[in-house]
Amino acid sequence: MRIGGFASGLDIDSIVNDLMKAERIPLDKMKQDKQILEWQRDDYREMNSLLNELDEFIFDGIYMQGSFTKKIITSSNENAVSAKNINSISDVYASIRVDQLAEAAYINSAADIRANTAFDPNGNLVDEAANLVDFNTSYTSFTIQAIQADGTLGSAISFTIDPNTESLNDVINKINNSNAGVNIFYDQQTGRISMTAKNTGDVSGQPEIIITGDFLTKTLGLASDNVVAGANGNLGKNAKFNINGIDTERPSNTFIINGFEYTLKQVTDDGDSITEPGELVTINSTTDTDQIVDTIVKFVDKYNEIIEKINDKLSEERYRDYPPLTDDQKKELSDNEIELWEEKAKSGLLRNDSLLSNGLNQMRTTLYTPVQGINTKYDQLSEIGITTSSNYLDKGKLIIDENKLRQAIQDDALAVYDLFNKEVKDASGNLVYDQSGIARRLRDVIDQTITNVEARAGNSLKTNAQFTIGRNLDRINKDIADFETRLIELEDKYWRQFTEMEKAINRYNSQFGALMSQLGQGQ
Repeated sequence: MRIGGFASGLDIDSIVNDLMKAERIPLDKMKQDKQILEWQRDDYREMNSLLNELDEFIFDGIYMQGSFTKKIITSSNENAVSAKNINSISDVYASIRVDQLAEAAYINSAADIRANTAFDPNGNLVDEAANLVDFNTSYTSFTIQAIQADGTLGSAISFTIDPNTESLNDVINKINNSNAGVNIFYDQQTGRISMTAKNTGDVSGQPEIIITGDFLTKTLGLASDNVVAGANGNLGKNAKFNINGIDTERPSNTFIINGFEYTLKQVTDDGDSITEPGELVTINSTTDTDQIVDTIVKFVDKYNEIIEKINDKLSEERYRDYPPLTDDQKKELSDNEIELWEEKAKSGLLRNDSLLSNGLNQMRTTLYTPVQGINTKYDQLSEIGITTSSNYLDKGKLIIDENKLRQAIQDDALAVYDLFNKEVKDASGNLVYDQSGIARRLRDVIDQTITNVEARAGNSLKTNAQFTIGRNLDRINKDIADFETRLIELEDKYWRQFTEMEKAINRYNSQFGALMSQLGQGQ
């Protein structure tokens, strides 16, 4: 029980509060240290976000072979043959004669599967049995086997149906949504079924569609395969063509040769066994220099943007006279004053930071160090028009001579690609730095810098125990908790002392009052 100054006439609440203010000074300092660590952690993570942004930009841009395989492709007859580049750095010149287009096999029902036009393809099969030419509730399983994309016959896919709950359209959807390799549809006008292979082509010596099961062969009236179907079926055909004098074929009208995807659209051969100029379609490609230049320019711009932001953070002014505000100090300031104060308090927490400075230095070294052992005309960025700014205020920014870069790409796009992306690894799978391309070793340096920063500042997935600043925060949190416990005990001690003083004064006053009373009675 606390007794507050009635006997002594003192404002004990104020006295204890003043005493505790002095005792809390170390606690405020610990909380300020904690706040600085939290701000510093957040600054590190912001820098890592920038590095990750650059890393991903490199990966999606100059790191990808596709960024250097941009081609302008022309066809002398787009209606007959078209082409696009998939992954070839080299150019193409092809002369193509199309003898036959690939076709898909199909099987059609020989006749109307309906007993009458009252048949509803959305009604369950049991209810619609009387409206079908041939249906039995035992027709509940069947298999479908069809040609695959590579021109071989796939495995048989099994199906089961429940005629009590499923309709014809339900079964059709089940087949079409499966990996059986066929599409099937019901023509309500004629009452016939058509099953077509999803993939074109000819399976040599075999049908392209093989089916089993009474539901398919009896209820739907389909032949057991597309060969047996005769006039109610179609044999799959391969695309047949001549490319640069070589007769060849493919199961599909779309195929890839040497990194280029060709699409055959119509037959160009008139069938007279003589190849004539009009029957040949020429495909030519040239490097799309503008696209490749654009990719490299965007990389340089992003690199300059990121290192500028990091350098700005490394050179921020540190205002040591602006420590984090205590709770009591914040109560005395407006929101705007708090914001202005904390702007200075947060400034410079990564000034001249060694982790980030070393990372930037290694990135700069990576960019101007030649790529050793490269068997092309370009082994460093300066040879394709990319150099480091001579202005020290730019702090390592890159500048581009676009004319020189454009000429280098036109002369040898493959050599430019190798300069950025050549990959050499040692027996342990580690990147051999000096022999690897600029983009690969730059990503390696960025990833290592990110790892180093995470060891100090962690990330959103790490616990405090897993990184240095986090462990320091845990230590400070424990110190704060221990100190707050001591403050509570100390405040209780002060109150006990003042309470005892009040009690003593009360006793003295009581005794003094009794004594004065006795003296008064004796007169």
